[in-house]
Amino acid sequence: MAAVLKVQNATLQFDDRVIWQGLDFDVQPGEFIALIGANGSGKSMLLKSILGQQQLTSGSIELLGKKATSGSTDIGYIPQHRAMDSHLPLRVFDSVRLGLDGHRFGLPLPSNKTKHLVLEALDKVEASDLVDKPIGELSGGEMQRVRVAQAIISKPKLILADEPLSALDLNHQQVVGGLIADQAKKQGSAVLFVTHDLNPIADYVDRVLYLALGRYEIGTTDEVMQSEVLSNLYGTEIDVVRNQGRIVVLGAHDHNHHDDEEWT
Repeated sequence: MAAVLKVQNATLQFDDRVIWQGLDFDVQPGEFIALIGANGSGKSMLLKSILGQQQLTSGSIELLGKKATSGSTDIGYIPQHRAMDSHLPLRVFDSVRLGLDGHRFGLPLPSNKTKHLVLEALDKVEASDLVDKPIGELSGGEMQRVRVAQAIISKPKLILADEPLSALDLNHQQVVGGLIADQAKKQGSAVLFVTHDLNPIADYVDRVLYLALGRYEIGTTDEVMQSEVLSNLYGTEIDVVRNQGRIVVLGAHDHNHHDDEEWT
């Protein structure tokens, strides 16, 4: 099968600062890849490059055999969780509809088909009861369900999830992670899922892409999440501990080379 996403020798650099370099990997249909790395490793910048919002320094990114461009409905995007203005008048219905026509200029035209697709997407994430609720009144877990609905409404070939579990408790992390994996599987979508913690989504992950200090490793969880592999990546001793099915990385936080969330 043809790759959904093909990243070839991709490098991103600002002045003398190399965010990452020589990235080479493909994402296959239905594949779930966890994107991991310390603050400053360029995880979000990689998603922006795939979305066509950030130009590479060198190399290429292709989506379905074509150069990645901004506004493609073949990509569903789930942004980082942030608190919403409680007075924001936008309804859940309108927010989810943006996944269909938010990239187009002009006012969207309501239609029976659009209404059906919005209600269908909300039903898939078990959020039908939220359809008329202002998004400023949603809890963190409810907001992430709505964002998942917005991402899947166009039946994208690729879902980009930028730390969708941040600021959620463990229960909501598992629920939201499961929703994304379940809907991607049903639609045959590939997933690139940014996270600081692999454990809530470990059951769904096919491969791990680990970014650190401008370098990367990619492979299965067992191949990448090893002390020797991460120590080589960071250039210093890193311990990967497995305890009761959980994976804990010790030492990586001491080597964050940049704390600015812009480069997350």
